[in-house]
Amino acid sequence: MQLATIASLGQFEGQSVTLRGWLYNIRKSGKLLFPIFRDGTGTIQGIVPKAAVPEQVFETIKDLTLESSVIVTGKVRRDERAPSGFELDVENIEVIHKIPEETPFPISLKEHGVDFLMEHRHLWIRTPRQSAILRIRATIMRAAQEYFDTNGFTRTDPPILTPNACEGTSELFEMDYFDQEKAYLTQSGQLYIEATALALGKVYSFGPTFRAEKSKTRRHLTEFWMIEPEVAYLELDGLMELAENFVSHIVKRVLEGHQADLKVLNKDVAKLEAIQAPFPKISYDEAHAMLEDAYAKGLIENPHTYGDDFGSPDETYISNQFDRPVMVHRYPAAVKAFYMEPDPKDPTKALCLDVLAPEGYGEIIGGSQRVSSYELLKSRIEAHELPLEAFQWYLDLRKYGSVPHAGFGMGIERVVAWVCGLDHVRETIPFARTLNRIYP
Repeated sequence: MQLATIASLGQFEGQSVTLRGWLYNIRKSGKLLFPIFRDGTGTIQGIVPKAAVPEQVFETIKDLTLESSVIVTGKVRRDERAPSGFELDVENIEVIHKIPEETPFPISLKEHGVDFLMEHRHLWIRTPRQSAILRIRATIMRAAQEYFDTNGFTRTDPPILTPNACEGTSELFEMDYFDQEKAYLTQSGQLYIEATALALGKVYSFGPTFRAEKSKTRRHLTEFWMIEPEVAYLELDGLMELAENFVSHIVKRVLEGHQADLKVLNKDVAKLEAIQAPFPKISYDEAHAMLEDAYAKGLIENPHTYGDDFGSPDETYISNQFDRPVMVHRYPAAVKAFYMEPDPKDPTKALCLDVLAPEGYGEIIGGSQRVSSYELLKSRIEAHELPLEAFQWYLDLRKYGSVPHAGFGMGIERVVAWVCGLDHVRETIPFARTLNRIYP
């Protein structure tokens, strides 16, 4: 018998196939059963008329418990009314493991509280919605790496254990290292890939990062994945072009491969189809003026103070004015990191950008042109009261063949939340780590 997956059933219309998976749900109507099977690639409804199958097959399916593992054989039949476009006329079934009725699968189809679902995250990920999110996440990660791999970038992996921080140690997880030394879990690979960019030209890193920020917002995790490109001889305008092409590529790949998953998530596909370069670009000053006008008209609750970074309500309002991500550039240097190059036309501004996702999902990319002057970088490190000796190697990059260079970081989980239309970032990763959760 032809072995198939649910995602591939369109290739086998009118043929009998075998699926290996689990019983997701079952509806019974007298002499007719409607089991729904899942196999990790999707779900499909089976049709089991009592008169069409051996009695043993009918009774076996009738008595199945949710999430019992099974091998099912049946004929693929097109049905436009079905969510997947196909149904399975079941012919035979083999039960691999039947869950006892006295200890049923804990996640039923009724509503469960968030705490319960997170406590049972190892089982919650089996549900169609969570599985769809994780499949889309995998494609986003693959597309992100694909873009750089096919555009001349070399992947260079920075260390996860670092002796210092990019921007101070207040939000880092500290640990004891050998001989009483302290080490920190990385919050970014940026400083290290600046070094590899000056060796290889165009590089990127991709890996887990950690923030000990005591935040409970829907946008924050303590452990997340970040992809960070860095390019020698690149300035801010080129960085913005790189970012918009990169994001457009990711969304394109999701649209190509996940129409069924987006439907499960009730995501408005038309909004994703609008995500194409070029993106709108506004300066910090223009964004501030936009917020001032919105406050005067009563469209936002609180005024924005010029010189401050943007809060979540500010980012939400700004992004809602556009049908695709918006790039905000040239923030006040005082609210940005020490390594950002000042704008030569106005040194109070940094040559930086944030990419704000539509629909109120906030910043998905943050980046900048880096300081290329040894003297300026040294003075910045001292002004931020960072240990100069810990950054000596970083200063060496400006001492030996310094060039203009730029890069950005993109958090995978925020992009997954935006693309999937999720209310909280905790659903974007198989096992979320938050301020109050490190189990399971």
